[in-house]
Amino acid sequence: MASVNSLASTLQQQLADALTAALPEAGTADPLLRRSDRADFQANGILALAKKLKGNPRELASQVTAALPTGELIKDIEVSGPGFLNVTLTDGAIIRTLAARAADGDRLGVPLKAAPGTTVIDYAQPNVAKEMHVGHLRSAVIGDAMVQILEFTGENVVRRHHIGDWGTQFGMLIQYLFEHPDELKHEGGQADGEAAMSSLNRVYKASRVLFDSDEEFKARSRDRVVALQAGDPETLAHWQRFVDESKIYFYSVFNKLDMEVRDPDIVGESGYNDMLEETCRILEETGVAVRSEGALCVFFDDVKGPDGNPVPLIVKKTNGGYGYAATDLSAIRDRVQNLKADTLVYVVDARQSLHFKMVFETARRAGWLNEDVHAHQLAFGTVLGKDGKPFKTREGTTVRLEDLLDEAVERATAVVREKAVKVGLSEDEIVENGRYVGVGAVKYADLSTSAVRDYKFDLDQMVSLNGDTSVYLQYAYARSRSILRKAGDAKPVAHPELELAPAERALGLHLDQFGEVLAEVASECEPHKLAAYLYQLASHLTTFYDQCHVLSDENPAEVVENRLFLVDLTARTLHQGMRLLGIRTPERL
Repeated sequence: MASVNSLASTLQQQLADALTAALPEAGTADPLLRRSDRADFQANGILALAKKLKGNPRELASQVTAALPTGELIKDIEVSGPGFLNVTLTDGAIIRTLAARAADGDRLGVPLKAAPGTTVIDYAQPNVAKEMHVGHLRSAVIGDAMVQILEFTGENVVRRHHIGDWGTQFGMLIQYLFEHPDELKHEGGQADGEAAMSSLNRVYKASRVLFDSDEEFKARSRDRVVALQAGDPETLAHWQRFVDESKIYFYSVFNKLDMEVRDPDIVGESGYNDMLEETCRILEETGVAVRSEGALCVFFDDVKGPDGNPVPLIVKKTNGGYGYAATDLSAIRDRVQNLKADTLVYVVDARQSLHFKMVFETARRAGWLNEDVHAHQLAFGTVLGKDGKPFKTREGTTVRLEDLLDEAVERATAVVREKAVKVGLSEDEIVENGRYVGVGAVKYADLSTSAVRDYKFDLDQMVSLNGDTSVYLQYAYARSRSILRKAGDAKPVAHPELELAPAERALGLHLDQFGEVLAEVASECEPHKLAAYLYQLASHLTTFYDQCHVLSDENPAEVVENRLFLVDLTARTLHQGMRLLGIRTPERL
């Protein structure tokens, strides 16, 4: 089905046409339409137009009003103040537009992009042989939401998980595994995530003790780094064992996050090894990078240290080793030239902003980024504890991501269990819903905050049924589904001929904004705006329930059907919106 024009876009076009008809000398003019608490919409564009034409704004506003078609869209329009237009739409227009959205299946009338491009999203970047901690949460959750949202708009999205799977630390690990070959073996064959991480931790700790205490082992480990970088097959095979063991663990954590990570999407630092030397050669030959004290560097006029001296981006170190910049620049080359991306999004901690600023500027100077190919960092802030300090355990160590998710699910399951008797949930449903509510609570707390801001991790608040939480939204959805089940023979049917109550109008007008909100979220990479829209939608639904009885025997059949229609479309919009944020909506809660 074709996309559905929103009420705002239809009104915008009618006002623009009326401006042109009434004031042809003005040419194309923007009515500057916005939502208003004085009417459904307010148009402010006439003030600027009157100033430009040296006319009386109220008189111009009256001319525009006269040029507007009398039809099915506009119920009332008044000239207010110095020349504002306050516009109230007909109830029929609201319901007809929503009916068109409801008829469009899961898309709900949201248009696909007219000219979709290819976006590579770099997110969820754990490190091989290391545990995932709370610091990995935001990249995974924000990145996954942006993948879902962009794909829904029709964009071709390529996922990339740039895992840390290369570097000097692997010399120590691989050498230890050469000398203790059974350390990564598991009883009964394949390991689960917990067993995989346990064995990796054991190897890391044991190899570190040996590395720090045994000079001969330290020397052998350094030789092993050379063998790894030279591509020695046996060394690479042992390195691959660490990567494979780590993936078992990664997948178990991502599964707890209810997030899909596919093997082909994991292209870590090692995936660009063959490109590093060529990247450095191109940068040096084109003059983008220069030699400084033996290192290959890129300098910037606006990047200086505390002493006032320039701070360069080091692409190749004095000892011939490659810095992170060489890998990141090679990844840009690959994503632009081989994946044909026109947009690169990096979901990375805000503390790395200077690094990416320099990397992107270097890529622009080299011509890999240009007017047609853009890169930007979707920077995110820090997860804080209730005390406003970086989130740590009571012992002062970094919180393991698995532990955080397990506790969230445990708390949420307790909340679900309290309500279970009233709803009639089975034990399996309690466990399943507890997982969806717990994981959803963690994700929503993250996504409902502007990414660049820090936020406090407070599980008590996150699993609350009150306030701006995922549980409130999930409950709103479940309540809607419950009403639809209780409706019996009454079905959701749109009735444009009915007069709407204020709460019905407010809910309907908000429902119609879904597509516009998604377009803005996709364009600006701001998933918190979708979370805010959904919370407002649930709030409108609550007001609607309070003021408009849905299944009352006193209501005529068509009123019941129309209200069921609003409930049904709201439930579908909540479900789709939450799905795009990576959050499940249980049918019963």
